[in-house]
Amino acid sequence: MSNITASEVNKLRKATGAGMMDCKNALVEAKGDFELAIENLRKKGQKVAAKRADRDSSEGAVIAMVSEDKSKGVIISLNCETDFVAKNESFVELAKSICKIALNCISLDELLSSNYESMTISEKLIEQTGVIGEKLEIGSFEHVSSEYVGYYIHAGNKIATIVGLSNNFESASEVSKNVAMQVAAMNPIALNEDSVSSEVIEKEIEIAKEQLRAEGKPEAMLDNIAKGKLKKFFKENTLVNQSYIKDNKSSVNNYVQSVNKDCTITSFKRVALV
Repeated sequence: MSNITASEVNKLRKATGAGMMDCKNALVEAKGDFELAIENLRKKGQKVAAKRADRDSSEGAVIAMVSEDKSKGVIISLNCETDFVAKNESFVELAKSICKIALNCISLDELLSSNYESMTISEKLIEQTGVIGEKLEIGSFEHVSSEYVGYYIHAGNKIATIVGLSNNFESASEVSKNVAMQVAAMNPIALNEDSVSSEVIEKEIEIAKEQLRAEGKPEAMLDNIAKGKLKKFFKENTLVNQSYIKDNKSSVNNYVQSVNKDCTITSFKRVALV
């Protein structure tokens, strides 16, 4: 034990994020071999991960970022078991560093196999499972590419959104953030009417008809009244048609075009841990 110096322990701690005593014990077990000590800590993480594989990892941090040229954006959620860990500064920093790497990925599999210092992200999550003692996993990975992409992260890192605009213009940063806040607050199911799946539309029409039948409306009238209810559904649940949260007399689409008449919203993504 006395042959292991404080500087060696600190070096291992910086490399892995493990606690001081865990690092000291790993170095003692490895007889001072730094690489073997890292391997020992990873093995500990694998054991903890195996034991906690069936645990619910519904807490965590949701992080969004955009590229320097604002042409693409990503959201990832780094999930854990408890809110206590989710609020830990080092956990949030880990989520941010993974999100930065995610900017150059197009799928979750690619992200998990990407390099993180001297290992893959998948291996890093196993290592940190051993350090933290909770199941860690990437719960969500979403990305958007467009002429301009903006983002919004709600306080507490529980909701994040990204929004693509068709144009890059002077006020694009403000507009995209406002629309991203709209997505966070109102949780639209689709961009516009055409983006709503036929299954959802059929279900809404059938629900409307059942309600109308319960109210005693004649069968011959059901189709027309149901179509009217469907229009209301689109207004409430599609982003471009929703009432703008900062001015409910205007739709989101009208707000965007009041700032730049040539601009449209191209896409959006929303990830929430609630």
